[in-house]
Amino acid sequence: MKKIFTAIMFMAAMMVAIPANAGLNFGIKGGYNITNFSLSNLSDNVAKDNQQGFFIGPSLKIGIPVLPVGFEIAALYDQRDAKLDGEKVSQKSINVPVNVRYEFGLGDMAGVYLAAGPQFGFNIGDKRFNVDEQSNNFKLKDSNLSLNLGAGVRLINHIEIGFSYNIALGNTGEFDGIGDAVSGATNAITGKGKSNAWQISAAYYF
Repeated sequence: MKKIFTAIMFMAAMMVAIPANAGLNFGIKGGYNITNFSLSNLSDNVAKDNQQGFFIGPSLKIGIPVLPVGFEIAALYDQRDAKLDGEKVSQKSINVPVNVRYEFGLGDMAGVYLAAGPQFGFNIGDKRFNVDEQSNNFKLKDSNLSLNLGAGVRLINHIEIGFSYNIALGNTGEFDGIGDAVSGATNAITGKGKSNAWQISAAYYF
């Protein structure tokens, strides 16, 4: 709950800094994750499969009068699932993206936008997962920082369809253990993990 409260307070602080004449549009955003779970040092030893998930939550667009530049701030429940050596690892987070947007198009009827910015993630789910019988564990970090790069289309001033790539800036978690599931050896094995994701989204702004 403390991390969720931190995310809400961050959004409130951003709102305080918004000029009074800025255009505000509140909406709901959701979509589908195709996760790319990468593991350094262990990419050849750990089987990865079924890397997918979803996200949903409130979103706020902030337009700057006259200029084609604006901002998008959201608070999204994000779930990214993967199977590591057959064991499901589920990363459940509250993500707060803060994107700068550049939009061009046909007024209120339609438009195309480009978006980029940092995303702050707070883990609210399980953090440690046992991925095989040799007690090898994957442990997720409490928080993470990533970068969004995306584009999309706006329709009739209310609906947006977007496509983006979320890039982890730093490690998402660590893989460690006391044994090798293949050979049965007791040598400790370690590795760092990153969770990047292709994302397809849809949003409705009121």
